[in-house]
Amino acid sequence: MLNTYLGAMADVMTHGEYESTEKRIESEYKVARSRCESLAGNAEDICEAEARGNASIAKAELRARYDPSAKHDRTVTNARAEAAYAVAIERCDGRAGDDKDACVKAAEATKVHAMSDASARMEGR
Repeated sequence: MLNTYLGAMADVMTHGEYESTEKRIESEYKVARSRCESLAGNAEDICEAEARGNASIAKAELRARYDPSAKHDRTVTNARAEAAYAVAIERCDGRAGDDKDACVKAAEATKVHAMSDASARMEGR
């Protein structure tokens, strides 16, 4: 029992650790975005969407680690779904006509499915 309690205490994050990790996430995002500048057109857009998505997920995970709750767990799941959707939509932009329409519909369906799964898991708790 004591080991479980001590293990849980070891996972507690101080406000200073939270802030330094948040700054690291911002720094990593800026580096990732700068890598995108060497690309052009749709490849650059996809790269930027991936960088934004990764930063958004990292911030949501950080918040959930700093202040664990069902609400923050759901925020992480939503951030993942939103990031995947944004990248998928950018990938769809490289297509045309019916192929693009089908791609967008598939991206939207995947996002809706991920978010409804997250809602169902939260209700199950």
